[in-house]
Amino acid sequence: MLRESYPYVILKRKTERLREQTGNVNLRSKLDTGKSTKDHITFSVVRPLKMLLLSPIVFLLSLYMAIVYGYLYLLFTTFPRIFQGQYGFSNGSVGLVYIGVGVGSFFGLIFTAAVSDRQVQILAKRYGGAAKPEYRLPAMILGAFIIPIGLFLYGWSAEKKLHWFLPVLGTAFLGAGLFIIMVLPQVLLSKSYANVEKMPAAVYLVDAYTIHAASAAAAATVFRSLLGAFLPLAGGSMYDALGVGWGTSVLAFIAVAFIPVPFLFFKYGQRIRESKFFKVEF
Repeated sequence: MLRESYPYVILKRKTERLREQTGNVNLRSKLDTGKSTKDHITFSVVRPLKMLLLSPIVFLLSLYMAIVYGYLYLLFTTFPRIFQGQYGFSNGSVGLVYIGVGVGSFFGLIFTAAVSDRQVQILAKRYGGAAKPEYRLPAMILGAFIIPIGLFLYGWSAEKKLHWFLPVLGTAFLGAGLFIIMVLPQVLLSKSYANVEKMPAAVYLVDAYTIHAASAAAAATVFRSLLGAFLPLAGGSMYDALGVGWGTSVLAFIAVAFIPVPFLFFKYGQRIRESKFFKVEF
């Protein structure tokens, strides 16, 4: 129900219309590579992996989002251990624990919607000149701090068997931080800031890679999904060896190590986007 936005398809349709109107069958789209269907399939499978490995921006942001995403599913595997084993919840009651993540994600959504455009306007006015995608990153910095706070709260309140509300509150912090981290990086690499202003949560990879946007998004999504699938497999062994407190603290310390990432992009993001590394041909 949305208007087509993919440049390749738009130009292809325009070319077909012009062929009918002019009768010139030799007209070709500027983006038409001339590849066969087999070549397109092969290239489309290889390109996301190539972008993930050769673009430092895509790799680092994808890694950050994948780790945070994997944490969520890893903690899900601990809910029966903690809330049934330690707090005596029934099977049905354990399912209600997931509400904490949902509430946190909702507040993350409200926060992001409230401050994203406003902080861009404030920073653009402060530094002068046109607005930049990096001006959205201060909110992401907050999310980077919220993630380890939620993990520490969840792990140690459960380890010390404090009231069940405290570990649930920790999952709410994680949900809020997860939403902020997953949404705001999507606008970091935009080259067309006017589009980002209209769609602040959806076009980071689209604007950055234009005709290769689907491949860039595929690289980040597959990376994130794989970590979300495989990271929980290590959860049982880790918590058996370290306990809930220190096991979750290991995850929190890794999250702390990623706190400088939004600071790095805020200061050097434009330089990185315009560097030769960002302009690798895919």
